Amino acid sequence: MSSSAGKRIAVFSMNPLFPNFALGGGQVQLKKVALHLGELGHRLTILSTRHPESTEPFSWHENVQIHPILRFKQPFPEPYFTPLYHIANAMRAVGDAIENADFHYSHDGGLVFPYVYRDKPTIISMRSIIFPETLQSALLFQGDEWILPSEHTRASYAAVVSQFSPEVETRMHAIHNGFDWQKFRYTKPDAIFDVIPKTIAECPILLFPHRPDPNKGIYEVIKVARRLVYDYGWTDLRVLVPRGIDAGTEPGNRAYYQQLRGEIGSTGLTGNFYFHDWINEDLIAEYYSIADVTMCIGNCVETFGNTPFESLGCGTPPILSRVSTYRDLFSDEHVDRVDYGDIDGAAERAHNILSEKRRASPATLQYLKSEFSLETMVTRYADVILNAQKKPPLCYRLPKLSKNTMYRKAPWCYLSERFGIYHDFRASYNEDSLLVSTLRANPDGFAGKRVDSATLHDWLDKGYVVPVVNA
Repeated sequence: MSSSAGKRIAVFSMNPLFPNFALGGGQVQLKKVALHLGELGHRLTILSTRHPESTEPFSWHENVQIHPILRFKQPFPEPYFTPLYHIANAMRAVGDAIENADFHYSHDGGLVFPYVYRDKPTIISMRSIIFPETLQSALLFQGDEWILPSEHTRASYAAVVSQFSPEVETRMHAIHNGFDWQKFRYTKPDAIFDVIPKTIAECPILLFPHRPDPNKGIYEVIKVARRLVYDYGWTDLRVLVPRGIDAGTEPGNRAYYQQLRGEIGSTGLTGNFYFHDWINEDLIAEYYSIADVTMCIGNCVETFGNTPFESLGCGTPPILSRVSTYRDLFSDEHVDRVDYGDIDGAAERAHNILSEKRRASPATLQYLKSEFSLETMVTRYADVILNAQKKPPLCYRLPKLSKNTMYRKAPWCYLSERFGIYHDFRASYNEDSLLVSTLRANPDGFAGKRVDSATLHDWLDKGYVVPVVNA
C-alpha cells in the first residue's frame, strides 16, 4: 500500500447513510472501508443522499465526515426520478468535493457523468448488477480502477463492457466482503428482546433478515413455512420478518406489506409470522443467534450477499438458492443449497436443520475467518484507492460480430442438473435441449457458425450466451 498519509478522499454515495445503522450490506461495507482509511490518517468527505432520518452532517470518525445533502429520489431505486435542478446541484456538489480531493471513490456506482470525475484518480465500486443507474455507470465507465465484490459480478460486467472497451478488464479488481468475526459470532440474546418477544425464542425460528423486496424470497419462504407447518408438523414455527424503516411512510412499502400480510393470511399462517422493527447494527448478532435457520432462497441477483455469512458466523445455518453469487461463494460443505424455486428441497433441508438442532461447525467458522477477513478486505480496498493513478480515457468502439465469432455461456447462467439452464436475470429455467446440450458440450465456448443464425440470435437476444470479442 502507498506509504503516503493524510490524503483527501471525496466519496460519493447514491444511497443514504446514517450515524448508527445501515439500510443494506453495501452501506455496511462502505463504513468499514471509510473507518479503515480514517484510522490510517486520511480525510474522507462523503456526500450521500438526504433521507428523512438523515438530514444533518455527522461523523463516523474524526477523519470521516458525512454530508447528506444530495437530493436524489427516495426510496431507491430510480434515484434520478427527481427534478433537474436536484441533479445539477448534486453534480456541482460532488464536483467541488472531488476538485478539493486527491482521490475520488464512488461507492456502488450511480454517478453516471464521467466528466464530473475526469480530472482526479477515480475508483468506482459497483455493488449492484440490476439497478439502471449502476448499469449506466458501468457502460459509461471512465474510472481508473474498478472494484467488484465477487468473481460472478466481475465476470458479468467484463462479459458486457469489454465488448465495447476490451481494456476495461485490466482495471477490474474482485474484492470479497470481509467481516468482523468478533462481532458476527454467537451472542447470547438479551437486548434483542426489546424488539422480539422473549417467548418467540422458545419456538423454532426461520429468519428472513432482508429488505422489503419480493426478489429476496419472502413469497418462497411463505411456501416453505407452509410445508413445515402442515407437512412436517412444525406448528409452533415462527418466521421473523423486519419492516423497512420506510414501512409506514412510503406508499410502495405500505402496499408491499399489505399484500404480504394478505398472502400469509390466505395460507393460514398469520400466527406463524412476526413482523418487527428494523434491526440496527448493535443487535444484529443477537438477532441471528436466536434463529435456527436463515432463509436466502429468493432470485435477487446478489453481487455478494452478506446475510448468509453473518448468519453462519453467529452459528445459524442458512439455506441458499443457487442464484448468482450464492452458487459459488461458499464451498459446498458449509451451506445447504437448492435450485431456485425448489420449495420441497428447501423445506426438507429446513426440517433437517431444525430436527438436528444443527449449528455452524467449527470447521465452517474457521473457513469464514480465513477466507472472508475484514482486515484483508479493507486493506485491499485501501491499496486500490491510495495507489490509483489517473489513466488515459478508455476507448470505446462498437463490436462487429461475424460467422467466426465465438460464443460462450453467459456468466449469469448456470446448468442445473434437474431443470435445464437457469438465467439470473430472468429468474427462470430454459429446458431447450439444443441450448443445454451445446453449452454442456462446449464449456469453453463454441463457434457461432455451428448454430443456425436464427437460433443463435435468439440465444444472444435472451442473454443465454455472450460473444467473445477480441481487442
